[in-house]
Amino acid sequence: MTDITKEALSPPRSFLSQDAIQLFYRLLAVLLICAVLAVLNDSFLSLGNILNVLRQASLTFFIASGLTLVVLTAGLDLSVGANVALSACVAGTVIHTTGSPVLGILTGLACGGIVGLLNGIMVTALRIPSFIATYGMLWVLNGLTYWYMAGETLHGFPAGFRQIGSGYLFGLPIPVYLLLVFLGIGTLFAQRTIWGQEIYAIGANPVAARLSGIPVTRRLLLVYAVSGTMAGLASIIFLSRLNSAEADIGESLTLPAIAAVLIGGTSLFGGVGTVFGTFIGALILTLVLNGMNLLSVSANWQPLVTGIIVILAVWLDMKTRRRAQ
Repeated sequence: MTDITKEALSPPRSFLSQDAIQLFYRLLAVLLICAVLAVLNDSFLSLGNILNVLRQASLTFFIASGLTLVVLTAGLDLSVGANVALSACVAGTVIHTTGSPVLGILTGLACGGIVGLLNGIMVTALRIPSFIATYGMLWVLNGLTYWYMAGETLHGFPAGFRQIGSGYLFGLPIPVYLLLVFLGIGTLFAQRTIWGQEIYAIGANPVAARLSGIPVTRRLLLVYAVSGTMAGLASIIFLSRLNSAEADIGESLTLPAIAAVLIGGTSLFGGVGTVFGTFIGALILTLVLNGMNLLSVSANWQPLVTGIIVILAVWLDMKTRRRAQ
């Protein structure tokens, strides 16, 4: 292996140590938020509320985990929320038409993956910046979904299918088990496989990565397809949880997913971040939103608070990078 290949596949040591320090501070933030909310509201530490927080965090994590890989390559996928809506509506139609939840689940995953692959093709083959390509895709998907649903709402899915998003196993919501599975898979893929290290290398230095022989185009297609497939998985969970599907189901999902990625420490500039950090980011965001609900903070203030948290996360990322350099 040449020196340039070793350099491309090995993230800077200083950034790895910074990751560990930032993860420690984020875990402290989780404990601090929990302590404050426990003092301010007696209901926060109830078992029902804790399980609700974990379930909500898992829904955000499913979308944000795939998005993390895209951001690691210094890209962005703004279409994930619209992808969830289209995939949920298509999957719901298949379940209603065929009576087969399995076929509906496979269709939802395939729909999400195809949308992600189209995003990857626009970024790699057409060389459109990911921000522009996926923003355009967002509007395309919104238009398709509203046309497809024509103002209708799908509801009334089989009881077995609804267990995916609403059921419990040994006292824990089933989405939490799925979260643990995909958290493990995502962490192992990003941290322990050559493909994962190549994704870090592309984000850290795309020119060096290409010169070292990394198939940059194929890896970018992979990460956008994975991001789309995870949006398809999230659509299945939402469809099962809500027991209904309508065209606007994904409109409020994109910002929280991006926020979870950034709060979790993944850099918008690429090459720095972890899937586990994104889980912590989803947990912090969910705790803050849950706390505002418990404290009866107006829903009008919640997007403002989310926006401020995202701005602070990006500012801290930029400050950390400057200090590391």
